[in-house]
Amino acid sequence: MRFFHYKGKRIRPSNQSLVYRFVMLSTLGIFLLTFLPFHLKFFASTDWTVNSFQGHFISPYGCMTLCISLVVLTVFGYLYYRYGSRHFKSIIHRQKLAKMILENGWYETKTITQDSFFEDGPAGKTKEKISAFPKMYYRFKDGHLHIQVEIKLGKYQEPLLNLETKLESGLYCELVSKELHDSYVEYILFYDMISNRVTIDEVTTQNGKLKLMKSLYWEYDQLPHMLIAGGTGGGKTYYILTLIEALSKTDAKLYILDPKNADLADLSTVMSDVYHTKDDIQACIEQFYEEMMTRDENMKAMPNYQTGKNYAYYDLSPRFMIFDEYVAFMSLLNSKESVAVLNQLKQIVMLGRQSGFFLILACQ
Repeated sequence: MRFFHYKGKRIRPSNQSLVYRFVMLSTLGIFLLTFLPFHLKFFASTDWTVNSFQGHFISPYGCMTLCISLVVLTVFGYLYYRYGSRHFKSIIHRQKLAKMILENGWYETKTITQDSFFEDGPAGKTKEKISAFPKMYYRFKDGHLHIQVEIKLGKYQEPLLNLETKLESGLYCELVSKELHDSYVEYILFYDMISNRVTIDEVTTQNGKLKLMKSLYWEYDQLPHMLIAGGTGGGKTYYILTLIEALSKTDAKLYILDPKNADLADLSTVMSDVYHTKDDIQACIEQFYEEMMTRDENMKAMPNYQTGKNYAYYDLSPRFMIFDEYVAFMSLLNSKESVAVLNQLKQIVMLGRQSGFFLILACQ
């Protein structure tokens, strides 16, 4: 049992001006660290008069040290812009989260009275002070933003439990998952989709994981089956072809189903098990199902069989059935055929992970 779990940096009311404070303090700090060492002797011996300061800092030596400090500050600024953009983005995110809470009024206040400094002065003034601010934490890890919010069954519970839309649009991220834990909810978002893109050659498969982006993998051994959805011209076919190329470089066996007899069907010139006619597709689905059931029985008959171990433990290769325009194909079947195909697909979805049989379905 873990007694301490790092949730991230706490979002506080003062974070509403976090960018300004960070820029000003870091700029002033770097400038002073590079400027003051040149003038320590002067500060130790000066008589602290205006004339002495003017005479020292407008001298050639004072101007030269000022220029050196500005050059160093410029170099630091460039290096931070070049290599620290991720850190600065996190500061912007934390400021946005603080402003989101404040502008929506998701906090409690109390009225306090300030007494006058003088006994005979006017009566104390009153002002509003934040008495309760939601516990929200921000953390960046492995290309994902983890935002955790404490749930206290208060009057702001509903908006805090439904932050998906605000976070996606405000932080320009994609929600990956929303997990409820004891006393808090965690939003996990995929950050910076553009810079995380990879080329087709970089889409690789290894150890049950298929790389989709720099920090995003499809772990089909853990999360079997894939559904690809999108409108006409949205890039589904190119995406499927990318998956096929990556999987074809492994020991996986592929079955390609293209009822439209279009781009994927053309792969029949370089690959086996490519089907486009109604009868052939039905036969392939049935064959895929039967092979899965046979492997499942064979695995249990192995002398080294262990409950809970999957196909990879027994050095068996995975098999993928890539089915384009699945919904359109189902509309071509009569009721009896449709029931038979659906039953087989349901069994594959339910039992496929253990035996290494995976579905990749695409539809509009």
